[in-house]
Amino acid sequence: MVVEKPSHSNNPLEQFVLLAKSAKGAACVELIKQVLETPGVYVFGELLDMPNVQELAIGVNSACWHTLNLFAFGTYKQYVSNQSNLLELTPAQKKKLQHLTIVTLATQTKCIPYSTLLNELEIKNVRDLEDLIIEAIYADIIHGKLDQKNSQLEVDYAIGRDIQAADIRVIVDCLQKWCTACENVLVCVESQIHRANAEKNRSVQRKADIEQEIVNIKKTLKTQLQERAEGSDEVMTTDGREATASGDKGKKTSKIKGGLKLLR
Repeated sequence: MVVEKPSHSNNPLEQFVLLAKSAKGAACVELIKQVLETPGVYVFGELLDMPNVQELAIGVNSACWHTLNLFAFGTYKQYVSNQSNLLELTPAQKKKLQHLTIVTLATQTKCIPYSTLLNELEIKNVRDLEDLIIEAIYADIIHGKLDQKNSQLEVDYAIGRDIQAADIRVIVDCLQKWCTACENVLVCVESQIHRANAEKNRSVQRKADIEQEIVNIKKTLKTQLQERAEGSDEVMTTDGREATASGDKGKKTSKIKGGLKLLR
């Protein structure tokens, strides 16, 4: 089943980053709770970098800090296993964390089995799971389709989540491998281009040789025809001369014979 979704583009986190510059303590905690519940906010790195937010990491509000980190980098299953050190989530916040968990799974595989989703999202039945996936598609955080026949979600696109410092090395290695693969492909393409050009040049040369051979054959045939024609003309002229000479000789003989008769 293919689900169509609306397209939209904005940065709803920006207003909260501006507010976080002046919010401290309890006010900052309330601001973070609003961020976690606001639709359309799925990245939190800028907010995590704010000094007033970082101050929450130690002290009575540390649960708020850890919860914000969970939304930035974690999954719903991690929330379930560590609820004592985190804020209690509202239904809207739980659903957002489940959506983010689907995004994380989509970075690992493009075909996610329903069984994996049910386990990671702590959902009991497929109907509720498909409703959650459809909501994620409408929220424009993933693009894909529900493969109900094979009980899996096929993901075509997923938004990017926040990156931890520890992930940078992995990303650099991945990009380096990609660059190496691109260079290898480029070398292969260039080799194919050189081979194709060489074959083209050989074909052009073969064509030129054949055309020249055709021209030479035509010239030879023309010369031979001219020589035959000239030979035929000479034969005809010689035959004509011989025929004329024979005719004259016959006339002279007749005259001589006639003269002899007269003499008798």
